[in-house]
Amino acid sequence: MRSLRLLLDNATYHVTSKIDHDAMVLQDAGVKQMFLDFVKKAKKKFSFELWNFTIMDNHIHFLIKPGKGTSLSKIMQWIKGNFAKRWNKIHHTHGHLWGERFFSKIIWNERQFDQVSEYIDKNPVKAHLVEDAKDWEFGGLFHKLWKIVGLVDELLAGKLFSRANG
Repeated sequence: MRSLRLLLDNATYHVTSKIDHDAMVLQDAGVKQMFLDFVKKAKKKFSFELWNFTIMDNHIHFLIKPGKGTSLSKIMQWIKGNFAKRWNKIHHTHGHLWGERFFSKIIWNERQFDQVSEYIDKNPVKAHLVEDAKDWEFGGLFHKLWKIVGLVDELLAGKLFSRANG
C-alpha cells in the first residue's frame, strides 16, 4: 500500500516525475516543448504558480504552488496524462508513459525554497547538457532571464510563504 501524500492548502512543493524505466522520452527539444505546451494549457485550466522548473531527458522538476482549493494531484494528473496521450498518439503506442506517481515535498521556508530552486537550475549542468544553468532553455532560469512569459510566475515578496508553509 502506498503512503499518503502530504498536501496542504497554500503550500509550495518541489515536484519530480520520471519517465517509466528512465527512458529518454523527453530527449528531443520538440518533445520538451510539447510538454511545456501542456504546462501552459494547465496554467489556463488550473490555478497554480510555477516558480521554477526544468525538463530533463527522462524526468521533470517543478517548484509549484497550487492556488487555494486547487489539487496538486489534479494538476499533475492532467499535465502528465494529456502529455502521455499525445505522445502515444504520435508514436502509435499505448499504455503508461510515466513511471511511479510523482514525488512531492513541501517547501517550508525561504532557505529551503532557494536550495531547491538552485538544485532545479543546476540539474542540466550536472547532467552535462549545458555548462551554465542560464543556458538551459527548458528551465525556469532561462525563462526568467529572457523574460519569456506564460510559464514562470514572478515571485513577489511576501507571496510565497504563509502559516501553511511554516
